[in-house]
Amino acid sequence: MKKLVYLGSSCIYPRLAPQPMTPEMLLSGPLEPNNQWYAVAKIAGIKMCEAYRLQYGADFVSVMPTNIYGPGDNYHPLDSHVPAALVRRFHEAKIGGAGSVTVWGTGSPRREFLAADDLADACVFVMKCYSDLQFLNIGTGEDLTVAEFARLVADVVGFHGKIDFDTTRPDGAPRKLLDVSRIHALGWRATTPLREGLQRMYADFLTRYPAVRARAET
Repeated sequence: MKKLVYLGSSCIYPRLAPQPMTPEMLLSGPLEPNNQWYAVAKIAGIKMCEAYRLQYGADFVSVMPTNIYGPGDNYHPLDSHVPAALVRRFHEAKIGGAGSVTVWGTGSPRREFLAADDLADACVFVMKCYSDLQFLNIGTGEDLTVAEFARLVADVVGFHGKIDFDTTRPDGAPRKLLDVSRIHALGWRATTPLREGLQRMYADFLTRYPAVRARAET
C-alpha cells in the first residue's frame, strides 16, 4: 500500500481541552466519559499510523474530522447521529402535527458540523498534498450551540412547533471546536454553508423514505 488516510474523530481530544483544539492536545487530559471507548479506539489508529511511518517509512497520514452530516446518512431513530436524528424527528413531528419536539441535553454545548462532501474533498486533498507524522484536523472552524443547530434543522424541515430540552440527558463535552488553521494553510477550506448542506440532507431523507414523503405531501 503506497498511501493510506486514516479517519479519526474529534472525540479523541480531552473533554475540557482548550478551544479551538489543536493536535498537540492529544492525550493531555481525560476523555469525555460517554464515548471514551470509541475515542481510545481512534487514538490507537492514530498511533498505529505513526508507528508504521516511523518504523517502515509508510506514507500513512491521519485526519480528524468534526461532526459529519449530509446525504446518505443513517436516519434510524435509535442509532443515528445528531443531524440525521433531528431531521427525522422534526419531519415526523411536522407530518404528525406534533406541537413540540424533545432534544437531549440542555442545548448549551457548542458543536461544529461539516458536510460529508466537504470531508470527501478534504480526504482527496490530503491524499494528494500532505505527507507528515502529525495528523490534521478537518472542519469548518465555526461552531454553534446545540439549541441553535436544532432550531436551524427545524426551520429547514419546516417544523414550527416548540423545542423542549431534556436536561436529564447528558450534554457531553461543553465544546468541541477544531483548530483547522493547518489545513487552511495548506490550501483547503470547507465550502458548504450549513443551511445549504442541511437542505441537501433533508432532500436526501425524503428521497430515501418515499412513504414518509408521500404522507408529507398529502
